Amino acid sequence: MDILVKGRNISVTEALERYALEKVERVRRFFDDEKSVSRAEVELTHERNPSISECDVAETTLFINGTVLKAREASPDMYASIDLMSDKLERQVRRYRGRQIDRWHGQMKNNAPEAPQPFMVEEEGEIEDRIVRTKQFQMKPMSAGEAALQMELLDHDFYVFTSADTGSINVVYRRRDGNYGLIEPAR
Repeated sequence: MDILVKGRNISVTEALERYALEKVERVRRFFDDEKSVSRAEVELTHERNPSISECDVAETTLFINGTVLKAREASPDMYASIDLMSDKLERQVRRYRGRQIDRWHGQMKNNAPEAPQPFMVEEEGEIEDRIVRTKQFQMKPMSAGEAALQMELLDHDFYVFTSADTGSINVVYRRRDGNYGLIEPAR
């Protein structure tokens, strides 16, 4: 498995890189075939925003036979963030492998090949059960700048609005680096 460790706003020391590699390589034990996990990308980030108390972030993207698993954790200490991220990644891999094995055993019982299922398929009822609040509001047409101002006034991370220019539904959001992003439908 190829593991790439990179840093953003932090210099990745040899000890930090070795620690991250050691933690991410632990997921290998869940796979019999060495080629199952093709690569992993670990990104260690130090958030420069002083209002963020958990400023050290460890994020891993794991590529497994066409499936992508991601784990992201933050804490005040980078080593603690790597530990938390590693635990989360192991839980995800364990759940992924459990579903693979259950699917394989089901095929053996039925002796009929099963169509490949996408990862993390949930029943519609399960998703609806997790929706705990519904809001309705009027959306007056406004510019992206006005929407960003409304978002800041409400202290939200995103704001849905109707664009005054196009009349379409857009979303303005706060990025991790403190800037803003705009999502608009393709024309």
